[in-house]
Amino acid sequence: MADRYLTVAQVAELLGTTERFPRRLIAERRIVFVKVGRHVRIPESALNAFISANTVQPIGDRRSSLGRAA
Repeated sequence: MADRYLTVAQVAELLGTTERFPRRLIAERRIVFVKVGRHVRIPESALNAFISANTVQPIGDRRSSLGRAA
């Protein structure tokens, strides 16, 4: 299946941010993008990879190993 190419506005909407954030990711070369003339598109797979790479997993329940508080 072909990859969908998203506009900066679509990426911002999916991330719940303003358009400035995806534009900064592009300017800093922190996300894969495709330039078609003056238009910039981000492959959906690149967005998913960016989200996966920046997802922080919880440590878990640390209280169980600390014992009981006084």
